[in-house]
Amino acid sequence: MFNSITRTLLITTTLFAGAQAHADWQVANDQSRVNFVSVKNNQIAENHYFKQISGVLSDAGQFNLTIDLASVETQIPIRNERMQKMLFNTVEFPALTLQADVKALLAELKQQASAQANLDATVSLHGKTQTVNIDLLASLDKNNNIQVSSMAPVLVKPADFALSSGIDELQKVAGLNSITRAVPVSFVLTLHESK
Repeated sequence: MFNSITRTLLITTTLFAGAQAHADWQVANDQSRVNFVSVKNNQIAENHYFKQISGVLSDAGQFNLTIDLASVETQIPIRNERMQKMLFNTVEFPALTLQADVKALLAELKQQASAQANLDATVSLHGKTQTVNIDLLASLDKNNNIQVSSMAPVLVKPADFALSSGIDELQKVAGLNSITRAVPVSFVLTLHESK
């Protein structure tokens, strides 16, 4: 009897530990946000964001994020359409993708429940791929959910992703004197453990 109970407990513990060891996390779109700021005429700053974000973090520490560029939200419908068409060209390039190896960050997170990191991520946008450096802060709660946020804005240069001509078009159609050519991007991502 005792041996039977012991075996059952050992099997249960092993299965539970195995499940924990191979957990994946999914980005919760409704609890996540990627924001960017544009400045027009050298003095008017405006906040924008994307309404559709998806992604997965594997237990091996591989993170993949996809942003639906057609979901850009600027609070002005005609400007949304212009960004989709003139800037991002969402028909040909519907998404931005980001990939990063966060093994060290995830290991620290599992041990201490919070961690900071400076890491390089590979970003693919508008047919171009660049390495972007990111400072971030991550935390792990008691339900095994992860929250990741930028500690400083990521400065993206549109020219690195062949977006300069799109900005020129937007500037012309809106009758602006200028639109800044460095875009600060910030984010908060909430990831839930996959069941």
